[in-house]
Amino acid sequence: MGNLIVDGKRTDGRGLLDLRPLKLEAGTIKNAAGSSYIEHGKNKIYVAVYGPKDSHRYGTSMEKAVIRCRYHMSPFSTDERKSPAPSRREIEISKVIRDALESSLILDEFPKTLLDIYVEVLQSDGGSRSASITAASVALADAGIPMKDLVEAVAVGKVDGTLVVDLSDKEDKEGEVDLPIAFLLNENMITLLQMDGKMTVEEFKEAVNMAKEAAMKIKEKQKEALGKKYFEKVDEK
Repeated sequence: MGNLIVDGKRTDGRGLLDLRPLKLEAGTIKNAAGSSYIEHGKNKIYVAVYGPKDSHRYGTSMEKAVIRCRYHMSPFSTDERKSPAPSRREIEISKVIRDALESSLILDEFPKTLLDIYVEVLQSDGGSRSASITAASVALADAGIPMKDLVEAVAVGKVDGTLVVDLSDKEDKEGEVDLPIAFLLNENMITLLQMDGKMTVEEFKEAVNMAKEAAMKIKEKQKEALGKKYFEKVDEK
């Protein structure tokens, strides 16, 4: 296994703090209440939001809307064909995405209702859970769900003993640490924090700061995607 960082450059030519190419669109699925599409690196992911709708058949919360999330990887999304049946990893990531988004939403405005989030990964690269959270937040905003702020997610890792932002698939698999983090920037809140590997306390603090800087850039892309849909419609009128 060769070095993944040479002369300050990673295998894909990026610097240590550079994000992979990021494309975001809002309102990509007409039949959904809200939707989005993201390309982050080689990840290609659609998100659709349905609801809020009456939830009396599914167990009702009298106080607020209940969120359900399904993260699914298409059988052709990876190099080796995967089973269409939900895997243990997909079930875990579904819960992670739901929990990361829930803090951003003002759900008590919709008591006794259900909100469904469907995430379909067409092509998977490193950081698909982070890309899914970023895209799902845009889809929720597109659906008109009241929010405290958009949620942005990115993974910081340690590769060849060096901290880097936005791990590629190769860096995720061969690096020493994977640290996905999601932010609610206006609230100064972290809504997702997972880590695979080991860091010193100093490295961890630096990694969180690096992720926060990256999240600010991602948030601009989210705002651009929503602005492009809604401001262009206003201009057309």
